[in-house]
Amino acid sequence: MIIRECSRPSCRGEAVTTLTYDYRDSLVVVGPLSPTPEPHSYDLCSVHTDRLSAPQGWQVVRYVVAD
Repeated sequence: MIIRECSRPSCRGEAVTTLTYDYRDSLVVVGPLSPTPEPHSYDLCSVHTDRLSAPQGWQVVRYVVAD
């Protein structure tokens, strides 16, 4: 299994979530790490996932997979 790194510059943490933006609806979506890297999304480590903030007026949706 190949470990993907966080997309944040100078961060070498292991990616655990994938973030995408929906500009039309002013929405930030964070969910489980996608099975494959996507060109228009960002993979984040747990530290950067926890620190995530959205632009003013935007909504954040977090999808959590139940065990």
